[in-house]
Parts: sequence; structure tokens; C-alpha cells
Amino acid sequence: MSGGAGKIVCVTGASGYIASWLVKLLLNRGYTVKASVRDPNDPKKTNHLQVLDGAKERLHLFKANLLEEGSFDSAVEGCDGVFHTASPFYNNIKDAEAELLEPAVKGTLNVLNSCAKFPSVKRVVVTSSMAAVLHSKKARTPDVVVDETWFSDPDVCKEAKQWYSLSKTLAEENAWKFAKEKGIDIVTINPAMVIGPLLQPTLNTSAATILNLINGAQTFPNVTFGWVNVKDVANAHIQAYEIPTASGRYCLVERVIHHSEVVRVLRELYPTLQLPEKCADDKPFVPTFQVSKERTRSLGIEYIPFEVSLKETVESLKEKKFISF
Repeated sequence: MSGGAGKIVCVTGASGYIASWLVKLLLNRGYTVKASVRDPNDPKKTNHLQVLDGAKERLHLFKANLLEEGSFDSAVEGCDGVFHTASPFYNNIKDAEAELLEPAVKGTLNVLNSCAKFPSVKRVVVTSSMAAVLHSKKARTPDVVVDETWFSDPDVCKEAKQWYSLSKTLAEENAWKFAKEKGIDIVTINPAMVIGPLLQPTLNTSAATILNLINGAQTFPNVTFGWVNVKDVANAHIQAYEIPTASGRYCLVERVIHHSEVVRVLRELYPTLQLPEKCADDKPFVPTFQVSKERTRSLGIEYIPFEVSLKETVESLKEKKFISF
């Protein structure tokens, strides 16, 4: 135990995939955690948090809704730091505005508004995404190095109907603007696709991407993603809060690979699995690119290799009975 003894922090959207790991690691470090969830009475959202080491003594659940102004006040009050991870991430959506944009953008401002009310809050760490970095008119090819100076362009997101990317882009833009106006010290963490073990009982979108490949898919999509382990992401949040000199944005990507490569690694790890042999289209593979690791090194992050993350994901999906083989 280190770092957090006697300190109180808030984690929004605490039942989520990254947030659950964040709560676990914060409790391990001795922090008292005020965790906001939409429904504290829903065991699916809270049981996995209440069984964590230290939860009995130092975890307090609060009901809060992203769209309700002031609903984070009681969770944020008295905290030294706030981790804002709550933001919806779905692929199959009917109404982008209601399901993604409003909760992400308005929700972030509601949380920051609550933070602005309490001078005890020294720093806010906001969970953004590589989705707020990558979508612009800049070319991405194997020799291109993406870094924290890249920002997604809302118009490019809209044209491509990339609603999740748009939600994260606008939420982050607004967060920086608001923080500047109100003098709030914020840091953003921008992870790529997050995989690794699941603490929560429900399936999250990034783990579902892996599940789809091993669950009888006939083809793999022609896409290239960055990948990172959930434990590295949670750890980066804590480092960004604890290290006084941390500032700005941090891109979290262990490796960028095409889906064909994900399938190849799965085949090596699990030779008996029925995996898709061919790509969903005949177009050239979407190229890979590089992401700078310089800034994340300053947070002391030594990335867990993709192969390990992938194995942890599959084993976790088996353990949670999402798949059996």
C-alpha cells in the first residue's frame, strides 16, 4: 500500500470496464474511493466493486447521472482528486445524439462543474480516447507517428458517421475549454482499444470485439486499431493524478495492428479455435501507423505486450462464461 492513505478520490461511472480496474488499484494503494454509478441498487453494477480488497472500509457508492446537473456534487465533495471515466461506448446505436453525444459532452461538463465548486479538488483526470486523436485529414501510414498534438476533427467524424469518435472529441474539447476558464487542473488519458481481464460481469465493447472473432465469425473486418491493456490504462490514470508534473494529454497504445494480425496471434495462442480465414472485403488492408510512447514513459508505464493482453482477455471471457472451448 502506498500513495493514497488518507486521501479521498472520486471515480465516475465506476461500474465500467476501465473504472472498475481503477477503483481496484486505488483501493490497493490505500485511497478512500467515492464511486458514482447510475444505480447503486443494481448488483450487476456494484457487486464486483464491493468484493474488492479494501472496499468494505474505503469504498462509498453514490448515485449520479451524467445528464443531471449537480448530481455529482455529493460524490465530488471533499475529494482531493476526481477521475472522470463515465462515458457511453456502443457500436450499435439508434440515436447518436441521445445515446453518445449528450452523455459524453454534457456529462463531462456536469462533472467538471461539480469539481469547480469544491476547492479541495487538486486535479481531474479525464478518460478520453484515441478516438479524439486519430480522426482528421492527416494520413496514417506505417511511417507516420501519431502523438498528443493530434486532435480529431469533428467535421471528419461527422462525415464518416463516427459518432463515438465525435462524442469523445467534443467532450475533450469542451473539457479543456472549461478547465481553462475555471482554472481546473486537468489531465486526459487517451487509450486505444482496451483489452485484458474483465472485473465486471457484463460484456464491454472492446472485449466484445475479441469475442466476435472467436465466436464463429466467418470473416474479420478490414480495420486497424491500437490496443492497450486495461491494467496499464488504470495505472496511467493514477500516475497522471499522483505525479505533480503530469499535464496535458497521454496517448495509451501498446501496439497498432490490423485485425488479420489479431487473428494470427489468436491462432498461435489457441490452435484449436475456429477462426475466420478471410477479410470481410477485397480492398487493400487498412495500413498500420505508429503512436509515440514518449509521454507515457514519463508516467512510468511499461506496456503489457499485446499477446499477453489478448490471452488475458480470452481467459477472462471463458471464466465469465461468455465462451467455452
